[in-house]
Amino acid sequence: MPDSGNLKPVDASQRPDSQSQVRVYAIPPREGALPVEIVDGFLEALTSDDPQFTMARKYLTKSASRKWDPERSTTVLADGPNTNAGNAGNDADGSRRFSLTGRQVAKVDRQHAYRPAAASYSQSVHLSLVGGPGRKEWRIDEPPPGVVLGESDFQRIYRSVNKYYYAGTPGAGADGRMGLVADPVYIRQRIDPLTQTVKLLLAGPTNWLKEVADSRFLSGTQLKDPGKSLTPDDQNRLTVQLNSRSDGASQTRCREMAAQLLYTLEDLSPSGVEQVTLQRSNGSMLCVLSQGHAESVAAHRGGERPAYQYFVDDKHRLVRMPANSGSTADPAPVSGVLGTGEQPLRSAAVSRDEKRAAGVSLDGKTLYTGSLGSGDTLGKARVRSRAKAEEDRLSTPSWDGHGDLWVADRDPKRPRLLWLGEGEGDPVEVDVPALDGRVEAVRVSADGVRIALLVEKDGKSSLWIGRVDRGEGAKPRMSVLDPTQAAPQMEEVTAMSWAGGSRLVVVGRETGGVQQMRYVQCDGSVLSGTTLPGLTGVKEIAASESDQQPLVAHSDDGIVRLPAGSQWQTVVKEGAAPVYPG
Repeated sequence: MPDSGNLKPVDASQRPDSQSQVRVYAIPPREGALPVEIVDGFLEALTSDDPQFTMARKYLTKSASRKWDPERSTTVLADGPNTNAGNAGNDADGSRRFSLTGRQVAKVDRQHAYRPAAASYSQSVHLSLVGGPGRKEWRIDEPPPGVVLGESDFQRIYRSVNKYYYAGTPGAGADGRMGLVADPVYIRQRIDPLTQTVKLLLAGPTNWLKEVADSRFLSGTQLKDPGKSLTPDDQNRLTVQLNSRSDGASQTRCREMAAQLLYTLEDLSPSGVEQVTLQRSNGSMLCVLSQGHAESVAAHRGGERPAYQYFVDDKHRLVRMPANSGSTADPAPVSGVLGTGEQPLRSAAVSRDEKRAAGVSLDGKTLYTGSLGSGDTLGKARVRSRAKAEEDRLSTPSWDGHGDLWVADRDPKRPRLLWLGEGEGDPVEVDVPALDGRVEAVRVSADGVRIALLVEKDGKSSLWIGRVDRGEGAKPRMSVLDPTQAAPQMEEVTAMSWAGGSRLVVVGRETGGVQQMRYVQCDGSVLSGTTLPGLTGVKEIAASESDQQPLVAHSDDGIVRLPAGSQWQTVVKEGAAPVYPG
């Protein structure tokens, strides 16, 4: 802080380092403040770390303060709201009205779910004089809906956290454990984030996910004392007392509830929460679950590390190398027919248990599946494309957490997204009613209920995340519903991969920019400071669900990988289609 010189105003929405430890402390309106000062002071107070927006309410009339609901929504503008005097002084009662304008980029709803929403923003703020004779002050009697602030302030104040729910009834994996699905929400990171997150978890999945995700907390479950802050003890053990809705929960259900809590809270503190104790409304113990036993209750893919990374070598065979970033072992062909070169491959995918693989023939026409065990022979073709051009044929396939296989046929005459139950049988055409364009690439999340699609339209491709609906009945009916754009800030996305519960790594470029790699959230938000080291001519990218394992890419330098905290390292000069299991 300078100790000399003149004071200079600072616009809170224009800070160059939005992730610095800057804190904004709101101040009350000064006596005799002009209308424009009241409006600016109110907007500035919205960017503070005031828990209940107490100071912001001082700029409102008493009636407006009672009606204003800051939890209703948070509108994110590119550069913050611009204030312009409207018909000041023209009202018969002497009131004032100001317009707020800006370029909207997103909206966070009452459930704290983020959704990209590019639009022009225009709202008004109305002020009137309040108070007794000789002591009238300007106050806002019609504030804008919810909270409105600039993107840099949003990134400084809020943080993304993953709530975890069970991936519907069919979510159990091969080992019998139920799979978890991440449900990202945004919380105010300095306002008791742990208690905020627990309350949001108890409220249930967000609207986009609730059709395919299940909470073991019964509807209506809340904290017994919602106003009390939750804090782990000195051994990182957290006790959570619930209301009477959970008093009758069985031990099995209670442990499933506790697993949701443990996984949801694991990133909120430096050392995580080691143990959760759930209590009934009368204070008696319902159950206890430790972090070490949570994996026996629910499968959390982010904690699982695949043994190998895979790619197609210069002999068009499927090869693998240890996934450990410190390993220097040379790539070696996989066991089984796809590692022999008997059928030259263009791309491949490995099941998440690393026991099976699917490969697309070198000409892109045919999809085969096979075991990664020795002695297997090449079976019949599972899918055939009739497209004339090689680039219009089959995409790289993808396995989901249920052991099912997905692939896109890019034939211009009959573009299709296909699903093969357990990688076998006749392919089922997936209905994708809301997407406008042709599916170029497909990656299914580990939970099996979300799918990432690169969609091409008018020569450019964009990234969309859809919700998988598996239908009911004996005959499979697969659909991808409610697609949402996951990288709206990029003019074109050319490659992508899941990189965690709610995160993807993408390769693309912004308008007028050059190719770059960065992490994005599946809800369309961008985490600040997530641009990755540069790499020339990236064609394909692969990431593990665990952030402890290196990225792998196919670039102009060949097959390369990026260990944590290091630079890109060349594995081989020739190769293509790098993948992790999935």
